[in-house]
Amino acid sequence: MEFPELGKHCSFNICNRLDFLPLKCDACQNIFCYEHIRYETHKCAAGCLKDVQVPVCPLCNKPVSSSRGQRPDIAVGHHIDNDCQSDPAVGCRQVFKHRCALKGCKKKEVVPIKCNDCNFNYCVTHRHSTDHNCAGINKSSQSQTATKRLPVTTVSTLRPCQVSDIQGSMDEDEALAHAIALSLADADDQLGAARPQLSSHSQQANATQSPTRSTNASCNLS
Repeated sequence: MEFPELGKHCSFNICNRLDFLPLKCDACQNIFCYEHIRYETHKCAAGCLKDVQVPVCPLCNKPVSSSRGQRPDIAVGHHIDNDCQSDPAVGCRQVFKHRCALKGCKKKEVVPIKCNDCNFNYCVTHRHSTDHNCAGINKSSQSQTATKRLPVTTVSTLRPCQVSDIQGSMDEDEALAHAIALSLADADDQLGAARPQLSSHSQQANATQSPTRSTNASCNLS
């Protein structure tokens, strides 16, 4: 049997329990039961402004500064990872001393993990080039694009002295045509010089074959 006049209901919307020993929140001034009287249990909006706590590091026993509304365990964890000067904290930081170079990432690794393109150290999560927006890949792609845009140059087979002698006041096309004509003329001269040698060799071959033919004819007559 309930006695509404003897107690008060909890102001938390999902509770509304009738409590004979109600408690008032000193921040929001509402009535709650013993289960929801704490700031975090009834999600008190004014509690974070009044519940100002200074957490103490369990390793160095020093107070840790934290911003208003920040959870104490987060502030203590950040202090141990970065600022705590106790022997366990310093030893842990020396082991995990390879910090990720990606902006916003605070992870540290035992061994260095360097990117082959940009040579920066990263954590296991951001070790791939696509995970940390690698600047080395962008530079290499830009250099390859610039190399492709360069004009293709050909090396002339003529020596500089020959080009200057042949070209004179002619332009490049006329000089090239003149050089081709000279090379063809040289080839014709070499072919003409080789023809007398071929004719002399053929005459010598015919002279050596004629005695053989006469000997064969005499043998047939006998």
